[in-house]
Amino acid sequence: MKQDNILILDLGSSDNTTIARWIRDLGVYSEIHPHDITAQNINSLKTVKGIILNGGKNNIVDGEAIDVLDEIYDLGIPVISVKHASTKASKTFPAWPTTEEETKALLKEFVFDTCKAEANWNMKNFIEDQVAKVRDQIGDKKVLLALSGGVDSSVVAALLIKAIGKQLVCVHVNHGLMRKNESEGVIAMFEKDLEENLIYVDASERFLGKLKGVSEPEEKRKIIGIEFIRVFEEEARKLEGIDFLAQGTIYPDIVESGTKTHKVVKSHHNVGGLPEDLQFELVEPLYQLFKDEVRACGVELGLPHDMVYRQPFPGPGLGVRCLGEIEPERLEAVRESDAILREEFAKAGLDKTVWQYFTVVPNFKSVGVRNNERTYEYPVIIRAVNTIDAMTASVEQIDWPILLKITDRIINEVKNVNRVCYDLSPKPGGTIEWE
Repeated sequence: MKQDNILILDLGSSDNTTIARWIRDLGVYSEIHPHDITAQNINSLKTVKGIILNGGKNNIVDGEAIDVLDEIYDLGIPVISVKHASTKASKTFPAWPTTEEETKALLKEFVFDTCKAEANWNMKNFIEDQVAKVRDQIGDKKVLLALSGGVDSSVVAALLIKAIGKQLVCVHVNHGLMRKNESEGVIAMFEKDLEENLIYVDASERFLGKLKGVSEPEEKRKIIGIEFIRVFEEEARKLEGIDFLAQGTIYPDIVESGTKTHKVVKSHHNVGGLPEDLQFELVEPLYQLFKDEVRACGVELGLPHDMVYRQPFPGPGLGVRCLGEIEPERLEAVRESDAILREEFAKAGLDKTVWQYFTVVPNFKSVGVRNNERTYEYPVIIRAVNTIDAMTASVEQIDWPILLKITDRIINEVKNVNRVCYDLSPKPGGTIEWE
């Protein structure tokens, strides 16, 4: 990368991504690395202008790690310490500010005055760098892209088309866990807008068969991830000459999937679920970007507004919204209730103001009444949140009449459902998805 870089070395803190985002908001690139990165690794990055040591209450630094830090101090690159409790750092650096405003001011002073970094982090420069990098990696080979129709894979497709054109082969896999009419919409949208070959694979029975009897969320995610790769391998063998697999991996996927100093929140199918005997070399041009930056990249690439700003949809699809074992009647209840929610949000204009909204159906029932008779059916849980980078999220305050209308429709139109609940949990404590 040509952009200047401020490294954040994770010494056990939970706010690494917050600091990285604040620095990127200044127009300077920042990324997170484990505490035991070597001086040689740092030098290989070439554009590092400054280093931030970020600790916390559960600071993992010990004598061995301090020896590694000695090498970093010798690089001659400016270093600042955040919430770092070790004796060595506390003697070297002043006390850290206690308010967000003071912290941002100190970071700005460190980045520009101390490190002399340039505000050259923007999507135009990022795209230029990635196009050059992709062309260098791919050469004259072909790339297979899993095109779900979501924001991440759509932006990857646009970037790869810019970089390698007809060397890209797009494959849309219907794993049986798509939203209502999702696959049909993806095919129609990309045939028209991207003018690229799009192969449709209906693997619904295959995926659902593999998931039968599986209830643990991490296991479900990994099964789905592995099956995706297997489907792509089979399609690649049919096409011949496919050496690369492109993925829409973004930075929160990597952070939440765990690092040496950051515990796993959940494995993302494109990070934690890849098989060890993968037959492709990966192409992941968005792995440095937070979700809002992915959207900005899509806009810069000229993708349609509706495509770029559609709400996120997880790789495992409705598989992580049909909680526990994926049963046909509950899966259908998720699909139908989600369609009603999206329709009513669009009517109310909420699709333009709410970042992500969906329904969840848990694997338990409750007593209800329908047509003056007792029912024993499932609840539907509505989730609607706003966020900037998917690392934290606030709950959208939906007007009561809108919620009542959605509730009435779901109870009366969706089979096997007799209750509707609204999830009021921010992130943290809950994640955006339930699984």
